[in-house]
Amino acid sequence: MENGVIYARFSSHNQREESIDYQLRVCREYAERNGIRIVGVYADRALTGRETNKRKDFQRMIKDAEKRHWTKIVVYKLERFARNRYDSAIYKYRLKKYGVRVVSAMESIQAGPEGILLESVLEGMAEYYSASLAQNIIEGMTENAMKGLATGGGRCLGYYTGEDKKYH
Repeated sequence: MENGVIYARFSSHNQREESIDYQLRVCREYAERNGIRIVGVYADRALTGRETNKRKDFQRMIKDAEKRHWTKIVVYKLERFARNRYDSAIYKYRLKKYGVRVVSAMESIQAGPEGILLESVLEGMAEYYSASLAQNIIEGMTENAMKGLATGGGRCLGYYTGEDKKYH
């Protein structure tokens, strides 16, 4: 049996299916089925997947990997590890030097050339989803602002948001 850790992350308070508890349960079940003894859990809450440098537990996990106490990082899906292909490649390269491999509990990625291709496609899709979502949010906020609707955040002194969602 080899040692491993779980890394879990969710981006916002609105997520349900991919909550930390759900991710942990799925990852523990995967580990049990695959002979991985979980010796630690790292979790970042309400943090973006695109900026790994801002995720404290992620950074702590990468640093702890240098100690070589475990050989696997189990994630719910690869997108939980990183939504930026560059970060994913850099951190996986560092982890490989320590003998650590990232495995997905929900995505069956085999060793070999086919697995390399599938992993790169999944990482590209995660990055695309993140960029597309950001673009949609900006477009929606811009449209609301053009209609004079409140877009969230702070307001000018003396204004309030009415039932019509406009500033008054």
